[in-house]
Amino acid sequence: MFAEPQVGQGFDVHRFTSDRPLMLATLHWPGEPGLAGHSDADVVVHAVCDALLAAAGQGDLGSNFGTSDPQWAGASSARLLTRTVELVHAVGLTINNVTVTLIGNRPKLAPRRSEAEDAMSGIVGARVSLAATTTDGLGFTGRDEGLAAMATALVSPAVRA
Repeated sequence: MFAEPQVGQGFDVHRFTSDRPLMLATLHWPGEPGLAGHSDADVVVHAVCDALLAAAGQGDLGSNFGTSDPQWAGASSARLLTRTVELVHAVGLTINNVTVTLIGNRPKLAPRRSEAEDAMSGIVGARVSLAATTTDGLGFTGRDEGLAAMATALVSPAVRA
């Protein structure tokens, strides 16, 4: 399908809710408010999935895991990411790496960064780097109303033996 490496970008946003636990980068974050959404609303993984799907020319999160499909209601981010990796591989591509940035005031990422990177990298089969930033009090993330994430993925044609 592709002869050259491909880059994809992804972005996701969810508002906080007290109705569920917080899932970020496939991990549960106790003591933090959850995010509202059809699946587990993991903005980090959703951005990663969108970046991978875009790089592979396979649409986006909504076209593959839409809210009209009940099988994805409450789906874990690990399940979404696993299926996304399968879709990338199905078109003859290998994942080189992914980088993702969480945007928001909370939770503090540093204490669990390595754990989160390891969890996502294990599913993706390639290095996933995770960073975090704030908007210095500006916008909905600055007002602590929710979280956003943006990701970039690099994929290449699989080497055939």
